[in-house]
Amino acid sequence: MSEKALAERFGAVVLPHLGDALALARWLTGNAADAEDVVQEACLKAHAGIAGYAGGNARAWLLTIVRNTAYSWMSRNRPRGTIAVGDLGDLDEMAAAHGAGLPDDNGLEASLIAKADTAALGAAIAALAQPFRETLVLRDINGLSYREIAAMLGVPIGTVMSRLARARGLLVSELGRAP
Repeated sequence: MSEKALAERFGAVVLPHLGDALALARWLTGNAADAEDVVQEACLKAHAGIAGYAGGNARAWLLTIVRNTAYSWMSRNRPRGTIAVGDLGDLDEMAAAHGAGLPDDNGLEASLIAKADTAALGAAIAALAQPFRETLVLRDINGLSYREIAAMLGVPIGTVMSRLARARGLLVSELGRAP
């Protein structure tokens, strides 16, 4: 394959999903700066492997590379005791996309309540154990199917389903306790 053809394929397969890649990296690393480093490294790996990309779900392929790169990057650049938490900016973006957090007829009060709810949800997601948080983010934020998540994590679909159910249950429990 020519360099031009590889560049075109990279543009078609990888570039449309960079936003999702960055969002996943932010949830896994816990901050935007580290996430940018991870996505840059993942893009280099994707570019190197684009000739071998066999087709299928390009988004899942890229997010798998991002996930693996994030864990490799964190093992090289962080002490063992460091725990990754999600980036609340993703939740703000999601809320804005769905109209939440914007002033409406109720004005400033409704906007403040929506922001507080978003922050509480973000904190509850960040507090989940890594396997639950990762599965929840891949399904509910990135919208991957159970099959794609199972392939990405190397676990059976039933494990994905149980982790997701457990994560959602923990969120409901945590958010139900909030004042």
